[in-house]
Amino acid sequence: MKILRFFTLFITAVSLVYGCGHVTSTTPDPETAELVQPATDGGESELAADTDSDPAMDDPPEVITATTYPQTQHSTSPEVQASIALMEPSEGQQGENVQPEKEEQTLLDEALDFCEVAQSFWQKGELENALEALDKAYSLILGVDTLENAKLTQQKEDLRFLISKRILEIYASRNIVVNGKHDEIPLEINIHVKKELKRFMGGEKSFFKASYARSGIYRPHMLEALREAGLPEELSWLPLIESGFKVKALSRARALGLWQFIPSTGYKFGLKRNYYIDELIDPVTATEAAIAYLNELHSLLGEWATVLAAYNCGEGRVLKVIRTQKVNYLDNFWDLYQRLPLETARYVPRFYATLHIIKNPEKYGFTDRKANDPWTYDTIEINRQVHLKNVAKAIGADYEALKALNPELRYQIVPPEAYRLRIPPGHKESLLATIDTIPVSRPPQRAYVYHRVRSGQTLSTIARRYRTSVKAIMRANNLRSSHYIRAGKRLKIPTRGYVPSTAALSKRAPIPSSGTHYVRKGDSLWIIANRYGTTVKKIRSLNNLASNRLHIGQVLKIPGFKPEPLPDTSQLSTYSVQNGDSPYTIAQKHNMPLERLLRINQLTPRSKIFPGQKLYIE
Repeated sequence: MKILRFFTLFITAVSLVYGCGHVTSTTPDPETAELVQPATDGGESELAADTDSDPAMDDPPEVITATTYPQTQHSTSPEVQASIALMEPSEGQQGENVQPEKEEQTLLDEALDFCEVAQSFWQKGELENALEALDKAYSLILGVDTLENAKLTQQKEDLRFLISKRILEIYASRNIVVNGKHDEIPLEINIHVKKELKRFMGGEKSFFKASYARSGIYRPHMLEALREAGLPEELSWLPLIESGFKVKALSRARALGLWQFIPSTGYKFGLKRNYYIDELIDPVTATEAAIAYLNELHSLLGEWATVLAAYNCGEGRVLKVIRTQKVNYLDNFWDLYQRLPLETARYVPRFYATLHIIKNPEKYGFTDRKANDPWTYDTIEINRQVHLKNVAKAIGADYEALKALNPELRYQIVPPEAYRLRIPPGHKESLLATIDTIPVSRPPQRAYVYHRVRSGQTLSTIARRYRTSVKAIMRANNLRSSHYIRAGKRLKIPTRGYVPSTAALSKRAPIPSSGTHYVRKGDSLWIIANRYGTTVKKIRSLNNLASNRLHIGQVLKIPGFKPEPLPDTSQLSTYSVQNGDSPYTIAQKHNMPLERLLRINQLTPRSKIFPGQKLYIE
């Protein structure tokens, strides 16, 4: 009965404390040990619900006192026995259906005293005695009737919250001791693990070998970081299950990198994402974040199989399953197994199967496995926005090797602020000497046009018009729904291709114009205007365009073009076009530049000529 009550209160405490935003530490705080925490509205309702479901609450009042529960199997110190003996009713009162004749306030004070005793035992490391004292405190407040006294009701709920919080903290610290060492993962084998072993030895054998080979690149660093954090070295094999040790692996849930962080979890553990870098795919920083996350989960759940499940599908999902369990899940993770999402249910057995293969490769037919050489590099801090290709050229290093060392750089361009760049060993001095001579680079910017929404238009019709996608328009305008846009709204429409940054364009001289431009794939009015140093408005006005829509092969007049004056035709000869002639062959025949022939005859490269047509020649 007592175990069931502890378990109910423990799970309620997990939901209550973490749901209310409290951060629970596994180290006791002597300064706050005597403070009673105020219960929140959410805490009151959840605790009340769990109390109603407790089988002990269906018994008469005398049954729920501490004296009626069977003794626990662990030993209780003389100090606790003495304290409990002072509080227990006499033998003559055992069968009565009322609490001892004490004031309700006195019972609450005694419960608070037991909370303080529990705190003292916890600080000494006597976790079982601390739980025994909290059990007594809880049994005391259950017998207090405060329906007619609001002040006492609040005190009772505050005490209930405090006891819940203390039990959660003690269980978190106790699990590290009871369920195995903090740095040890027990190697399990059961029917679920055997199924995954069979898959690895069958259709997924090539995947396992390839992943194992890639692991040699990153595992040495992971092992060092795990040892420093005091976590099991076996966790260095998690990326094999998560990503196959592929740095840029992307899942259907948008999880990214070796450790498969989703952006929100990555942000929580300090992984930066901006226009220049994405630390979700940085093997070094992502490993640090993964270790911090695993540490947090182990402090909360205490048992490594449950921790791995929470790492895969989130601690919220696992705690929700735990709350509905009828047994103590801390004794056996496999009680949760069938109630977890399918991917997570397979995740833990796959991890155990991986460990079995790694520890005994000959038994499972992996005798020919081979790991790649670990990556080695020097680190240097630079403050210049340079492209890795230019860096590789300046220091005489391989560009692909430099890219592999810095996969987090989205455009292979170093951010403008101070940045620690990884470079191949032996090139540090060379880079320091040449960094100021390497040209500054800027990442490409997406080309956009703007569209004013008209009545009756939808995102799909607008996307078709500009030959883009609905998702691209939604991303560019931060739209949450594709089903609602307002007439008159100005939308930013991404077009195909990229253009240089504005800063780069401002320094670039306009391309000389021949007066016309032939529209090619990927062109837009904005790109064409910037190419020739003019504006979209001027091009539309000169070409009488009703919209920004273009089609391939369309000929546009370019504003600002001043054609050279045509030569005096009286000084030119004429040529009659023959069968098989082309502007090029005619220009070659008369030793003229093709451009000159086209210009004096007011032709374009796409103009057609016909037999018998008269052309001017020089």
